[in-house]
Amino acid sequence: MSVGLPGRVGLVQRVLPMYRAAFFDSLARALPGRLSVFAGSPAPDEGIPQAERLSAARWTRAGNHRLGFGRFSFLWQGGWRPWIEAADPEILILEANPRYLTNERLFGWMQARGRPVIGWTLGPARAGKTFSRFLLSYYRKYSALVVYSGSGAMDFQNLGIPAEKIFVAPNAVESETAEALQARPNAGKAARAALALGPSPVILFVGRLQPRKRVESLLHACARLEDPCQLLIVGDGPDRERLERIAAEVFPAARFTGDLRGETLGRCFLAADLFVMPGTGGLALQEAMLYGKPVAAAEADGSQKDLIREGENGWLLPPGDAAALLRILREAFADPRRLEQMGAASRRIVREKATMEKMVEGFLMAIRFAARGMEKKS
Repeated sequence: MSVGLPGRVGLVQRVLPMYRAAFFDSLARALPGRLSVFAGSPAPDEGIPQAERLSAARWTRAGNHRLGFGRFSFLWQGGWRPWIEAADPEILILEANPRYLTNERLFGWMQARGRPVIGWTLGPARAGKTFSRFLLSYYRKYSALVVYSGSGAMDFQNLGIPAEKIFVAPNAVESETAEALQARPNAGKAARAALALGPSPVILFVGRLQPRKRVESLLHACARLEDPCQLLIVGDGPDRERLERIAAEVFPAARFTGDLRGETLGRCFLAADLFVMPGTGGLALQEAMLYGKPVAAAEADGSQKDLIREGENGWLLPPGDAAALLRILREAFADPRRLEQMGAASRRIVREKATMEKMVEGFLMAIRFAARGMEKKS
């Protein structure tokens, strides 16, 4: 392997969601050789739409087996050995999750051949003092770590990982659909008409429906607003039935659309006046910004601290603070003109900070770093 980019890279994921396919193909096109992906299917109750195929990368299906439940759940991916022997990666990228038991076997295969392994994660897992020592030992095994955000990088440094081993690859979504839809005449008005929405402000949530997303808090906040608003909840998941029961009691005007993709989802973004992510989440924040929407987010995936500038394009929500969420909704809708200006700022910021090109470059920097380290050892 010559210094720079290797000819063969392997990448292992638990699942391959539809929204991640564009990144894998973009990374594959940026590599001089082959990107081989090993990923399984989500469980039926997860509500994660899976990609159908990859056009540039090679995808081998893993046999995912969940072991245990809740906090004590683990993952085993069957078929890992035939895959890695066929792919023969010079560098391997893993989801750096200590609950993924197959990682240890993959590590062993690579280490026996003197080849580096890169970890990809939001940031270090949360743990008490005793478990943190185990985590430090676990993360130190990786030749490099890739995170989505500056806050994730800082968390690893605080744990004791050297800064030079940490690379930021901002979480990004393909932008072609958003750009095409926004280019149409009167796109926002047409979207509201297609969705049969009234004139009152529209709040949008997009994400998997599960308790950690805190959609319940958004329902209660909408119910407490003095002026009427409309709430679109896009997504599916194990918490949907419970949330629909809550909505029926506290905010019947809430509309649950189920999972949407492509132009159908794009119309929801176009129609919205404000995007809100009251709990954890991911790419929906970046997608809302691509559509030129002001945003309010709590934990998200760490990217919110890099992308949200208080008062310029949105608000950082204190996690779990119902009063702060209500205050921010009132502030947002008190000045519609300012809200439009904040949306324009969102579009500008995400184009500067979180493009697919920047995400790919973050991974390439980590791959080059790991490759240099391998050459120094040889």
